[in-house]
Amino acid sequence: MQNQRFAVLWIALRTFVVVSSICCGTAYAQDKVETVWPTREWQTSSPEEQGMDSAALAKLVEFGTSRSLDSLLIARHGKIVLDAYYAPYTADIPHVINSATKAVIGTLTAIAAKDGLLDSPNHPMLAFFSDRSVANLDDKKQAITLQSLLDMTSGIDWREPLDGRPDSQIEMERSPDWIKFILDRPMSSTPGDLFNYNSGNPHLLSAILTRLTGLSAEDYAKATLFGPLGISAWKWRHDPQGLSIGGYGLALQPRDMAKIGYLYLRHGEWEGRPIVPPSWTEKASHATVNMNTAFDTELRYSNFFWVLPSKKVYMANGYHCQLIMVFPEPDIVAVTTARDFCPLGRLADFISGAVKSETALAPNPTGADLLANKIRDISTEKPTEVGDTPEIASAVSGKTYNFPGNALGVKSLSLTLADPHPRYDLEIYSRDQTKPSLKFTGPIGLDGLYRKSDPTFAGIIATKGKWLNDRTFMIERLTLGGGLEEQRWTLWFDGEKLNLRGNDWNGRKISIDGELGG
Repeated sequence: MQNQRFAVLWIALRTFVVVSSICCGTAYAQDKVETVWPTREWQTSSPEEQGMDSAALAKLVEFGTSRSLDSLLIARHGKIVLDAYYAPYTADIPHVINSATKAVIGTLTAIAAKDGLLDSPNHPMLAFFSDRSVANLDDKKQAITLQSLLDMTSGIDWREPLDGRPDSQIEMERSPDWIKFILDRPMSSTPGDLFNYNSGNPHLLSAILTRLTGLSAEDYAKATLFGPLGISAWKWRHDPQGLSIGGYGLALQPRDMAKIGYLYLRHGEWEGRPIVPPSWTEKASHATVNMNTAFDTELRYSNFFWVLPSKKVYMANGYHCQLIMVFPEPDIVAVTTARDFCPLGRLADFISGAVKSETALAPNPTGADLLANKIRDISTEKPTEVGDTPEIASAVSGKTYNFPGNALGVKSLSLTLADPHPRYDLEIYSRDQTKPSLKFTGPIGLDGLYRKSDPTFAGIIATKGKWLNDRTFMIERLTLGGGLEEQRWTLWFDGEKLNLRGNDWNGRKISIDGELGG
């Protein structure tokens, strides 16, 4: 406890020094004019000024429309040359970065080591949990180190394939104590031998960070990472014990994601101060752990970063293409957020292929216009077709339909359609049966355009609807920045009954029947 109090005081002092230097500036940052630091805000530039081709970037923006991208950002030499947001998503909305959260946890582990709170990544993992009774304890489990957690080679028995259902992660989420669930798992291999993707590994590190610092990983990040980088808007989910989820659950704005990539591009330095040891960024950029993936045999891994050696790029990678890509040689950071998977190698080729020179190119008005028009096009929402409004719209407007327990989680639904301001009222069963149901309300667009809700705990929800025929209505819901595909429900009205069809989050088609309620 005394060590924790010391850690908290040290972090507070360190934060004061950082904030003071940000406010006042440092002689080092002023002297090193060739390096741009986007602490307060990013500087922008034309692609040609940074040796990149606007026309090639326009093709990349177009490519993003086929990959359900929400945003696409590229910075070269510390200046943003491409900053595109696909409607209805906008720049000011935090976006879940899914497993790219792991790279943030790894970065915090590096900071703890630099600050003397962690002696070595080779420290045995179980030493931090000596107060816990651990099941299936054997020599293999005792040999787990923090580095084997960081490299996904812990040997813990875990099923979370990169191309399949994450059964162990789902079981962890259903357990009342996630750390106990992870620690109690049996071992499937000797630590350090085999790569096996496991979101339990970074969650153990989140708990270890809390034990080292006396702070949640989120609060430690605020003091030592987000604060120095000028990141002020984020969300971070927590487990039942209040620990910041280590494997996923962090939401950041794309420009702030790029700051983390820029920290690595600058070898862990920020405004002349070491934030992360250069040896750490070097290990991440030259990872050697074979990921043994069938879809790309070249992929390597270390410190929660993915590496494509032939493309000369390393990245923080989250489910559905939440990427922070670092290209050391051309001095580029690229960020994508999305709602579907994307081909990593092809995306890297698009970005590298837009680099034409190490120095500025001649202005290219034609290419600049092409890029500007393409960004304007994807950022402007296009209305979809809507059917004629049938007579039944007025009859069902404002009525509430109730549903028994179901795989979609819908408890009740009411649509107010015969009103100048159409809206929905939705009630969802809680996963935890001891807790009350969750209620959502918001506008619904009937003109082919989304309407956005006020912020909810789940984010901003954009919704629109249309009549398919005289009894069938379709609802399209999109959680902006949620990293998930659009949710579509088909409603068939039959007197006092309502049939609702849609896919659950696993893609299974579900049909449920509800009845008119009070």
